[in-house]
Amino acid sequence: MSGVTTVSLLVVLFVGTIIGALVGMLLGNSIPPDAPLAILAGLTGTVAGAVARNALVDQGIGVGEYEAALPTTVLLFAVIASFVGSLAGLELALLLHEPFPVWIGALAGLLSSILTGLLVISYHHNPTR
Repeated sequence: MSGVTTVSLLVVLFVGTIIGALVGMLLGNSIPPDAPLAILAGLTGTVAGAVARNALVDQGIGVGEYEAALPTTVLLFAVIASFVGSLAGLELALLLHEPFPVWIGALAGLLSSILTGLLVISYHHNPTR
């Protein structure tokens, strides 16, 4: 994996975590700190991270040898993976005894973005595509 691919994956992780925390912070008072908040924060973080990554790739920033905008199928799988990452973030927040909405959102966004990053890596290193 080249250095620029690492940069684009770090963008996904950073944006996903920040957006997830912001969603948790903004919606924490209106939605109980439970599964719906985690799923909404993780889904929003994942989508924002993927959009930020695709925007960088479209502009030629952080473009490696095999770097390309992600197809819709991979983005659909990322949305599905965000449900798993979001619920894992909720469980991690509960295990750490930090069930605050901002922590739930940040962990849901981070773990969802990690799963999205794994999808991106497997897509780029698939010899059959």
